[in-house]
Amino acid sequence: MTIQKLGIFGGTFNPPHVGHLILAETAADALDLDRVFFVPAGMPPHKLDHPLAPAEHRLAMVKLAAADNPKLVVSRVDMERPGPHYATDMMQIFQGYYPQADIFFLMGSDSLRDLLSWHEPQRLIEMASLVVMQRPSIYPDLAALSRELPGLLEHLYILDAPEIEISSSEIVKMLAAQQSVRYRVPDPVLAYLLEHRLYGNHSS
Repeated sequence: MTIQKLGIFGGTFNPPHVGHLILAETAADALDLDRVFFVPAGMPPHKLDHPLAPAEHRLAMVKLAAADNPKLVVSRVDMERPGPHYATDMMQIFQGYYPQADIFFLMGSDSLRDLLSWHEPQRLIEMASLVVMQRPSIYPDLAALSRELPGLLEHLYILDAPEIEISSSEIVKMLAAQQSVRYRVPDPVLAYLLEHRLYGNHSS
């Protein structure tokens, strides 16, 4: 039996943008992944002070963003379980669903930089390989991280991908300031943002 290779991309996706799609597509191509699961977070503990759109809106936008790529799958698994919503607990659920699969956890270099502040980071790298997309001007101290997290470097893939200086928080600020976010988000997501007037009054 062929072992499946699955990417897991968790996040708030508040909102999803083209950088998320580039990371998923680049990882799928570079690692020959069978599928990449987008897993919108219910209420991540490290973002309780961030203004989040309701989970159902974020889920709907991720579905729109991923709709035209058969390798991208959207999962409600994190939204439908009680909190706190830790990545390790979500990964354990996927391991239960796909016990024979090789699992890869996708993240940006900002998440890798902050990994020691996550819940049970050592457990995370024992459950999955980490696939990291470089973000502009964010270069984690790999030597320091590996001293605290044995085995990290053996389970780490740094993607050769363009550095995309787009963030969800920047998009939220632009929308609140009635600035255009066209080309930063997929067109169907932009239409959804306009229809539901998320993140404050805004134009396209």
